[in-house]
Amino acid sequence: MKKYVEVYDYFKKLIENGALKAGDRLPSIRNACNILSVSKTTVQNAYFDLLADGYIISVDKSGYYVTEQKSISEVKCEAKPERQILYDLKSGDADEESFDIKLWQRYIKSALRSQGRLLSYSEVQGEADLRQALSDYIREKRNVTASPDRIIVGAGVQWLLSVLCSLVKDRKTVSFPDKSFVQGMSLFEDYGYDVHTRYKDADIIYVSPSHMTAYGDVMPMKRRLELVDYSEKTGSIIIEDDFDSDFLYQSKPTPSLYALSANDNVVYMGSFSNVLIPGIRISYMVLTQELAKRFEASKHKFAQTASKTEQIALCQYIRDGHISSQTRKVRRHYTSKARLLFDNIKKEVPNAAVTLGDNGLRVLVSCDFSGEISDFEKNKISVSVIKFEDGKITLSLTPSAIKECDIPKAVVVLKSILN
Repeated sequence: MKKYVEVYDYFKKLIENGALKAGDRLPSIRNACNILSVSKTTVQNAYFDLLADGYIISVDKSGYYVTEQKSISEVKCEAKPERQILYDLKSGDADEESFDIKLWQRYIKSALRSQGRLLSYSEVQGEADLRQALSDYIREKRNVTASPDRIIVGAGVQWLLSVLCSLVKDRKTVSFPDKSFVQGMSLFEDYGYDVHTRYKDADIIYVSPSHMTAYGDVMPMKRRLELVDYSEKTGSIIIEDDFDSDFLYQSKPTPSLYALSANDNVVYMGSFSNVLIPGIRISYMVLTQELAKRFEASKHKFAQTASKTEQIALCQYIRDGHISSQTRKVRRHYTSKARLLFDNIKKEVPNAAVTLGDNGLRVLVSCDFSGEISDFEKNKISVSVIKFEDGKITLSLTPSAIKECDIPKAVVVLKSILN
């Protein structure tokens, strides 16, 4: 057993048996070295692991302190609040089986041992090694060729869009495919843009080709070529949000707009929230040559929002090949669940029109409906209502957050509401 593991176990036992209580200060690294007759590195690694596992917290210029711990009996006796929603077919959250949390924790722990790097603030543009890994990744995955100096990393697409807005102040109008991306539209409005859904009148065209609508529609090749041709003739900028491109089950993978464009007029954006889990908030953006120059000249105005620890961990996770295997795993997993939901609804609600979305993640249901929208929540099931008029209802159902074994139960509830 490695020496730092012994030190970790030593303090862990003291905390779990109550010898060290919540709020107690651990010995300084120097004192722990003297008490346990081990090296400084050994104690540091042990403390980093205790931090990662939630046993202690670090207080700047003060030291390490024990966090509040709950015994197993306390956890079992703790009253659980009643769940308002039993069957989540709306959020698009991940389930426990979709991601190996323990593997990710090992990469986080490894990143926490990068003591020298963690003592400084993250690079404004994102960690250099992560941007290099992303450059290699998107070139192989989507034929997006861009040097690391044109890539910006951030915590979520919305922050990246705010950076972009500050770089394209000479533009006045922006179009979105529909009104579903409320946060993005509001952000552009806050920057003074005229926001609408007519791309032929826009200086900036925001599109998500692999997730065009709430139905999960994928932009066909002909439409992609038309859009690229239009932007090249008019000089408009395309923002290509490649959300859901990893989940093209029903149709053949289509090239990115970035790869199809001959001009330097497409800003490519990607995220790992679907492939990994929503809690890992790391997105990235590939700027055009001109916009990259503008960012370089003004980057002192910005501060990095993505966790430096997570950036270090993600870089190694990608380099070790886990991102590719995780993509294959989650694709199979969510395909299976969507297909199971589709088959069960077809069987239980035969009068409904049921289809599987282009990206394979959503099931679309249309049928007669004489009830109320509130009936779904009353029965503890959440759905996305796309349309409800003239006694007809259209639902978009996403089973990613629900356990596979609960899908048949959810369909029984859905059947009782629709009938």
